[in-house]
Amino acid sequence: MDDLIKNARRKVVGTKQTIKALENGEVVHIFIARDAEEKIIRPVLALCESFAVEPQYVDTMVQLGKMCGIKVKAAVAAITEE
Repeated sequence: MDDLIKNARRKVVGTKQTIKALENGEVVHIFIARDAEEKIIRPVLALCESFAVEPQYVDTMVQLGKMCGIKVKAAVAAITEE
């Protein structure tokens, strides 16, 4: 899973960008940190259900941030082009 997001051609990181990509039908894979606040990920999960995108879970926000190649935590990230 680490390689999947690291090697992606295009990805978005963060709730707002991920929601926008979901609404535009651009998401191929989505990753959600298990320790992210419920109020942050609830709208993302609702859109995943609407657009039939199966979320993949990562243990921590720190781990997801590292997978995305950033030095800060990330609650949500998505691959828009593999």
